[in-house]
Amino acid sequence: MQALGLRRLPSSVRHYATLPHGALAARTASTPLAVRERRSKKSGITVAPGETDANPTGLTPTEVARYTRLKALGQLPQVNGKVISPSQWSRQVNVRRSRIRGFQKATTESGREVVKAVGQRVYLPNIIFKLVRNHTLEGEPYNPYEATFRIPKSITKTDIRSYLDAVYGVKTTYIRTDNYYTPTPPHGRQEKTHKSYKRAVVGLSEPFYYPHRLEDMPTEAKQKREQWIEQEFAIKKIEQDRREEILRKTLGHGSAAFRFRPENATKRSHILRLVTDRKLAREQLVSKYAKDIQEKRAEGADVDYQLLAKSSTKIEAPKDSSSS
Repeated sequence: MQALGLRRLPSSVRHYATLPHGALAARTASTPLAVRERRSKKSGITVAPGETDANPTGLTPTEVARYTRLKALGQLPQVNGKVISPSQWSRQVNVRRSRIRGFQKATTESGREVVKAVGQRVYLPNIIFKLVRNHTLEGEPYNPYEATFRIPKSITKTDIRSYLDAVYGVKTTYIRTDNYYTPTPPHGRQEKTHKSYKRAVVGLSEPFYYPHRLEDMPTEAKQKREQWIEQEFAIKKIEQDRREEILRKTLGHGSAAFRFRPENATKRSHILRLVTDRKLAREQLVSKYAKDIQEKRAEGADVDYQLLAKSSTKIEAPKDSSSS
């Protein structure tokens, strides 16, 4: 961690007007639905997907309304007798929002500004930030200016901002969190379906593209990826050995042991074929019973069901090709 000594002070405050269009659109898309509906109802303008509702200075409609209200009340600071501009006011607000606790500015002997870590140093924090894929609606592109994490419920927004900046050097533009609680289990059940967790949606000043899933890759890239995974981790080989060992332990030893044939031993298609063969044999036997009964009745003879059962061929299960 670079904060153990002195480090250069990066541009920790990046005004929204200097961000790419995608970051502004990401901020608009991540705004709560109720807020977007209220803005649309008030202005009569609906923002299309991939667009932003920010003005040229980077302020959201809410920030524009707040700036206008403070200006009318005379509560905005002045510079040289003039009220500061919306961009200057927004920069002051962002400075206050993006402060990082545990650090303070310092000046070296050469006059260079640096950031110095203060307070107690924490090594190897016992928290886990799990990066997950963003929720993307069908037909919409993946948003690279957002990152979604599953975090402990005790972590605050300030902790998230400080952690990402100190450990990974990632600058955040906004952070929104929500809690997901485990539903109450049905009556009589003690186990819960899943644990409660906290989700954090973090706005990024630089784009980050989540690695593609195998389902999203082109055919050639998918095949290369699968080959690499099998070469490095041998997942299929390990699974085959595991199944073989389970069958060996449960179906005897020596000459009577089950001989594992991985091509058809426990495949679903093989099991379904056996079930289908036995079902067909039962139907043929039932048809033979019915035909014999019809012939006896046509001749006017009494039907002796016990004798008929003895004279009929019993059902024979087909041989299992996976055993010997």
